[in-house]
This record gives sequence, structure tokens and C-alpha cells, in this order.
Amino acid sequence: MKKITLTFCLCCSFCFSAYSQRARELGISFDGNPGTENAITDVKGVLVGYKTLISGTGGLITGKGPVRTGVTVILPKGKSIDPVPAGWFCLNGDGEMTGTTAIDEYGFNYGAIGITNTNSVGVVRDGIG
Repeated sequence: MKKITLTFCLCCSFCFSAYSQRARELGISFDGNPGTENAITDVKGVLVGYKTLISGTGGLITGKGPVRTGVTVILPKGKSIDPVPAGWFCLNGDGEMTGTTAIDEYGFNYGAIGITNTNSVGVVRDGIG
């Protein structure tokens, strides 16, 4: 039974990886044209930074590793402190969304946007300030 389940999972993963196309490639149209890189950084004034940390091998030893983590930070108005209109959406209810109350109440974002894994939300929030 384990072999059948494993085979099924492997087949599904190959099938899904074959369909990783962009929306435009699937014929879904959008207003406007994509930028030269078809990326968020094509938008004038937007700054994006990231850090990926991969360290160590073997079994997990608490406090020592191995480590597999990362963070992406988006500055929607570059270094400007002006607010930008904002909204949010929870896709599956399983993530940590810090700062959504302010977005709900004011309709604006007043700083950087951090994207990371659930366990790192607090340190990313503290790092952004």
C-alpha cells in the first residue's frame, strides 16, 4: 500500500509541475502590459530585498541547525514614508498576518511588507521596526 501511495504522490507532483505556467500563458488577459522583467521590481519606486539562509545538514539539533529560512521585504514606495492604499486577503487561514488590523481600520499601509515563514514573523516584524 505504501508503494502505491508513494507512486501516486510522485505522479501527482510531476503532473502539477508540468502545469506551472503564468496566467498570461494560460490565456487569461489583464489590462496593460507586463514590464521588461515581468516582476514586481518593474514598478517604478518599488524596492525589494531578500535573504535566504541555508546552513547545515543532517538531523535537527535545536539551536544548532540545520537551517532553511528566508525573508523578502518589499518597500512599496521605496524609501518614502508616505502611506499606500492597502488591502489583504487570507487564502487558507493558516498563515500569520501581522498588521492587518491597521489596514482594516485605515485602508493604508505605512511601511515595509515582510514575507517569511510563520515561525519567523515576529523577528521579521521586529527587524522592520
